[in-house]
Amino acid sequence: QLQLVESGGGLVQPGGSLKLSCIDYGFTLENYRIGWFRQAPGKEREGVACISSGGYTITYGDSVKGRFTVSRDNAKAAAYLHMISSEPEDTGVYYCAAVWDPVPNICPEVVEEWRYRFWGQGTQVTVSS
Repeated sequence: QLQLVESGGGLVQPGGSLKLSCIDYGFTLENYRIGWFRQAPGKEREGVACISSGGYTITYGDSVKGRFTVSRDNAKAAAYLHMISSEPEDTGVYYCAAVWDPVPNICPEVVEEWRYRFWGQGTQVTVSS
């Protein structure tokens, strides 16, 4: 059973950067595909990024392409989302999610929440001056 915990959220100015972390305290992230999602107030949850279990394939939502970078360190049972050039529209609760997928290079083109089984509690990101 995964125990995903996000951290690193906070207040960032427009144009600023922030790095979110997702740690599995069960130490078992290897062989799991990771997805990052966010939910703005009053809006549906949106897929932000996907990284395959081996880290070979990455996909991004259209709204964050070129600004966000997803990475992982399986030895540390961790995944990361690095946000740069932040915009007020990036405000929301950010979640990491995982699903068992030992094929090391699979990430669907569209990041969809129904594909993921395990979820963290989320971390708040606010982009504001």
